[in-house]
Amino acid sequence: MAGVRNLRQVEAAERARLLDVSAYDISLDLTDGAGYPGEGTFRSVTEVRFTCREPGATTFVEIAADSLRGATLNGEPLDVSDWAADSGLVVPGLAAENVLVVDADCAYSSTGQGLHRSVDPVDKEVYLYSQFETADAQRVFACFDQPDLKAEFTWHVTVPNHWRVVSNMPIEDESVGPGSGAAKLVHFARSPRMSTYVTAICGGPYHEVRDSHDGIDLGVFCRASMARYLDADDILLITKQGFDFFHREFGVRYPLAKYDQVYSPDFNAGAMENFGCVVHAEQHYIYRSPVTDYEYEQRANTILHEMAHMWFGDLVTMRWWDDLWLNESFAEWASHWANTSATRFTDAWTTFLSVRKNWGYRQDQLSSTHPVYCEMPDVDAVEVNFDGITYAKGASVIKQLVAYVGIEPFLAGLRAYFSRHAWGNATFDDLLTALEAASGKELRKFAAQWLETAQVNTLRPEIILAGDGTYESVAVLQDAPERYPTLRTHRIGIGLYDLTEDGTLTRRERIEVDVDGARSLIPQLAGVPAADVLLLNDDDLTYAKLRLDERSMATVVDHIAGFDNPLARALCWAAAWDMVRDGELAARDYVRMVVAGLPGEQDINLVTATLAQARSALAFYTDPAWAAEGLQLLNAAAERALGAAEPGGGFQLAWARTFAVSARREEQLAVLASWLRGENVPSGLVIEADLRWSLLHALVANGAAGPDEIEAELDRDRTASGERQAALSRALVATPESKAETWRRLVSDSHLPNWLQRSMLQGFQHPSQTELTAPYTAEYFRVVDDIWETLDSEPAQDFVALAYPAYQVSTETVALTDDWLAREGTPGPLRRLVAEGRDGVVRALRARAKDADAA
Repeated sequence: MAGVRNLRQVEAAERARLLDVSAYDISLDLTDGAGYPGEGTFRSVTEVRFTCREPGATTFVEIAADSLRGATLNGEPLDVSDWAADSGLVVPGLAAENVLVVDADCAYSSTGQGLHRSVDPVDKEVYLYSQFETADAQRVFACFDQPDLKAEFTWHVTVPNHWRVVSNMPIEDESVGPGSGAAKLVHFARSPRMSTYVTAICGGPYHEVRDSHDGIDLGVFCRASMARYLDADDILLITKQGFDFFHREFGVRYPLAKYDQVYSPDFNAGAMENFGCVVHAEQHYIYRSPVTDYEYEQRANTILHEMAHMWFGDLVTMRWWDDLWLNESFAEWASHWANTSATRFTDAWTTFLSVRKNWGYRQDQLSSTHPVYCEMPDVDAVEVNFDGITYAKGASVIKQLVAYVGIEPFLAGLRAYFSRHAWGNATFDDLLTALEAASGKELRKFAAQWLETAQVNTLRPEIILAGDGTYESVAVLQDAPERYPTLRTHRIGIGLYDLTEDGTLTRRERIEVDVDGARSLIPQLAGVPAADVLLLNDDDLTYAKLRLDERSMATVVDHIAGFDNPLARALCWAAAWDMVRDGELAARDYVRMVVAGLPGEQDINLVTATLAQARSALAFYTDPAWAAEGLQLLNAAAERALGAAEPGGGFQLAWARTFAVSARREEQLAVLASWLRGENVPSGLVIEADLRWSLLHALVANGAAGPDEIEAELDRDRTASGERQAALSRALVATPESKAETWRRLVSDSHLPNWLQRSMLQGFQHPSQTELTAPYTAEYFRVVDDIWETLDSEPAQDFVALAYPAYQVSTETVALTDDWLAREGTPGPLRRLVAEGRDGVVRALRARAKDADAA
């Protein structure tokens, strides 16, 4: 991958042994010299103060600039002739105390790394945001770009007069900038100690909403053209609830005076936890048309996730990236805990299971599976590890750890950890030591089982009934994949649910037990009247796939909507989905179960997640000979549920979206076209902005609309969001010529902005266009190496993952992948992503065979 220095862990450890960094003073000029926004490059002057434990030693500083004007060490010029953007600058002859000054011209980014620059198509205004994780701070200023060399930061930024500038700290002073007076020089207050990757700078004519709460100054920012869509009141409500909750539970106050949240265009991830200056993805979290509570809960979860990082990650930071999992796992766990406990989203653990945990299960069963904790030899290895194991499995382990030690001892240990390591760096061993002291439990065995081994266990009940209708015996069987044979200790709930006359499944009893080894007898249930459903892992305490006994499964198939709590329903849906993916349940039976059981579901998050899985089942796991019939079943169910839903409600919108994406027949597509014209729209359904584009995507993908309709829709929505949606639509156009042009641009233009590349990749492949894109299977393997070498890390990873021929479910695709994987010399992260694509095709082939047998 092109870009920055690939720092190795051994280099970072040696540099941390040698140096102690005290302060950065950074000056950026983001204008063109005449007071207008700069373009191409910007000037960056960095002063770094640091000490050296071995005077006379040599080190290096990262600076991935476009060009270097010069550098001095302790007032003396440095030789910069050997400097390169991807290797850094050698700094020899260190003194005990040092002042390094580096003067560079750095490049604005269009990939979402470093200092990203975008132009709003509405008003042509320029907006900037920074993104420095994992090691992209060096794209903006000279630095020792590793998490354990913390320092204080002072920013000075020259910008156009009408801009707002946001950083980690409040603005301390503003003065007239150089030149004509059309620019201003903004000075920020000096920060406390923090890592380079959580520093931040954002600039542009941002719309700003301010408030305060409990002594913290709060700000919410978005582009001026998006101000009418910004529901700042709801964002601030969640923010205030989060601070109140975390202050109470963590026992340590948020340490900065202000907390800003910047909703920026083109952001690659969901959000980033810059200390006091969180950047969110505008396209995910500012809603231009009505959305369901699913979207609102996802936004709340992201707000709380990033807020949790202020303590876990920013105040106390990992020493090296092998503890990245702990940063993300803790924030993932804490956000759902806070959402459930402090906001209106009291069923957030259901969403965690249905959405996030399923991501973890999926990732953990790939050939690239890895322990939650694993060594990170270099930064490139870290880049592909922001995955479902790092986030969702790790959060599940944290949840299991809380169940194992108890919430109060867990919090006591956490408070001690924050107190001892504030403003410094720590490891998981430090946290474990604090938790052991607080709980009195030995946790090393737990940690070894859960964090140092890979893959997922399956739990299934073994039930023997007595003649009087009671349980003679109940045991929990645990198995593990042959290659990953670890059997773990699981703290689980076991729920007994009885079916009432009105079809409700009511929990009669719940016990909590530890299961260990291949078979664990549950003596507490001997002689207990048998339930209609015996549910393992009730309340979802552990991380394991579940199976139901025959009696329970028969009840669930007919009465899944009858469970008296959404988490129990979610566990059963998850078990069924696992069985489909594992080739134990025919995908057509799963689709029929969805069609029969989901319309009565009253948890919008469960509806949304399960509908997405049903669509995946039809795209990947059903026998192609039956897929069209399955689509019609889903479409008809969506039409019925849409008609029965409350007008204007979230369920109406969820089913309308499903009707659109499952539409294939001419009469169904005609309905979508009529909605776009404002005709025959179901009462209460608002067809505007993003929903309009979704309808058009469905029409274009199925050949019922084309370029003319796309341009007409773009004329209605000449915004950044509209441009992104139009690019996706153009890539969806169902002609060989369109696919050829999209592919040509993807593989030949190395300067596509991130939003455009991703939109084109998302539109290039579609489940209804497998024949159209089949010729690009071999092409993918011809170009993927060059793409990886040419592009920066984010767009390179996007291409490898999204352009992989996932919809070409065939042995030919597997063979082509195997041929490519057999080659030597390809980078490990690239091989991992390609192998993950192969895993998906192999799993789909197995599931399709099961589905074909069911015919």
